[in-house]
Amino acid sequence: MVKVTWAPSALDDIDSIARYIAEDSAEMASLFVRRLMEATDRLQEFPLSGRMIPEVDDPNSREVIYGAYRIMHRVEGNEVWITGVVHGARDWRHERSLNEEGNE
Repeated sequence: MVKVTWAPSALDDIDSIARYIAEDSAEMASLFVRRLMEATDRLQEFPLSGRMIPEVDDPNSREVIYGAYRIMHRVEGNEVWITGVVHGARDWRHERSLNEEGNE
């Protein structure tokens, strides 16, 4: 069994999504967060479950799909780092490159 750790960036993603859903229903936002986190429970036993992230050429960078959301994680030895949660329609690679350019 491996240790699963949620990166602060992934928790921020969930918080943003939950706040958006809560604008219509706090109850639905809570349910969404609970179920999204449950979708990653299997990573403790099966860290390589989910598919490889198509945009990343690395077998240790993987994603679990929950509804319209991509839960991205990285396998590093006996640890799994959940690194982000993004809507499937979002161009997260483009956004990441813009953020990296702004930090240079």
